[in-house]
Amino acid sequence: QVQLAESGGGLVQAGGSLRLSCVASGRDFSNYNMGWFRQAPGKEREIVAGISRSGGRTYYADSVKGQFTISRDNAKNTVHLQMNSLKPENTAVYYCAAGFGLIVPTSPQQYVYWGQGTQVSVSS
Repeated sequence: QVQLAESGGGLVQAGGSLRLSCVASGRDFSNYNMGWFRQAPGKEREIVAGISRSGGRTYYADSVKGQFTISRDNAKNTVHLQMNSLKPENTAVYYCAAGFGLIVPTSPQQYVYWGQGTQVSVSS
């Protein structure tokens, strides 16, 4: 079993940056694909970015390509989401998730473990 804990959220002005971190406890972190999802009020949870077990493959939602960067450090059981040029529409609760599979999963149903989420708020 894996427990995930996100940090790094907060309130930032439009154009600013935030770096989200997710620390995993438990064994075999490198066996999991990792993803960052977000959920805004009244909207469904959607994937933002995903990264394969080795870090060799990444996936980005079209809406954040060139703006967000996902990375992982298997030695430290961490995954990060660097968010630049933030916009008000990026406001949401951001969740870290761990899943299995041979490719980077993009659906929430493909992820097994979830963190509690961290709030990101971007003011205009």
